[in-house]
Amino acid sequence: MSDTTRRQLPTLVARAVTQAHGGGGKAMKDLIDDVFVREFTALPEVLEDQARLELAELACLGDRLAMTTDGFVVDPLFFPGGDIGKLAVCGTVNDLAVGGAHPRYLSCAVILEEGLPIDDLRRIARSMATAAREAGVEIVTGDTKVVERGACDGVFITTTGIGVIPAERKLGIERIQADDVIIVNGWLGDHGAAILAARGDLSLDTDLESDCASLNGLIEALLAAAPETRCLRDATRGGVATVLNEMADASRLAIELDDLALPLRKEVRGMCEILGLDPLYLANEGKLVAVVPAAQAEAALVALRGHPLGKEAAIIGQALVGKPGRVTLRTGFGGQRIVDMLVGEQLPRIC
Repeated sequence: MSDTTRRQLPTLVARAVTQAHGGGGKAMKDLIDDVFVREFTALPEVLEDQARLELAELACLGDRLAMTTDGFVVDPLFFPGGDIGKLAVCGTVNDLAVGGAHPRYLSCAVILEEGLPIDDLRRIARSMATAAREAGVEIVTGDTKVVERGACDGVFITTTGIGVIPAERKLGIERIQADDVIIVNGWLGDHGAAILAARGDLSLDTDLESDCASLNGLIEALLAAAPETRCLRDATRGGVATVLNEMADASRLAIELDDLALPLRKEVRGMCEILGLDPLYLANEGKLVAVVPAAQAEAALVALRGHPLGKEAAIIGQALVGKPGRVTLRTGFGGQRIVDMLVGEQLPRIC
């Protein structure tokens, strides 16, 4: 619905979120109308307790629904390259897209801390609307709650996404075979490093930005060029190392990585050396790990590098017959080290 056909929306007078904005009355209605309805143009004229979706439209796109849900907390709320709103949309879109789905609809539940500046909330909602528009999805329903001051870090967001998987698409970890190639679409660890720097705790001077982005367009290009792609995963918390350990364990194969092939910015390498971190465990929000048959690896690389989000795509390893579930890294000195599943948490925490 266009802005010109919408009912007249109120303008909030309050400058910060109050308990009344979660009380279910006029203050809450005005907050939802002014901040969310104004930005999320797919919301209906009259808000109901649910979104109503056309089954015929979904059935035209495929034969299976994909559904995912995720909660987002991050400190700081705004960081170079994005904010919690963009993160919530892109993260949910990517969870659908790596399963081969066309992302279509999102729901959005926000928990607000009393005292949050309304201008910050507007900025987050606007960022979500922009990210959804760019990804080709619609935010169609949601919920708002307010908690007392100190009960959350400004804003917590939970998004649920629905997508449709075309009938011919078959993606899954169980499809990985020996000699398949491991590909990533670019620089690793940018998001984790950017968040660490943005918090200001470590006095690090860097221009690093988060890689936060929706990958559905990139994935469509990849699958068109390499239709026998075995599986896709987005390497978020736990990084590439965690994703590859899950792949090796489920496929009962070994995976070997090439240290010299890993696409890492010098700033990320330097930060990890200073802090004693392993970049393979750093979070990403715009990076996928693709397992592709060796015969289609070159076509996959060409397709990825032809997309703005895949210019630095690289082959970083291979699936092998070996000790089932083991991931190793071949170092530049000719040795090997085991890349294990992350135990506990990567410190310092970024979210």
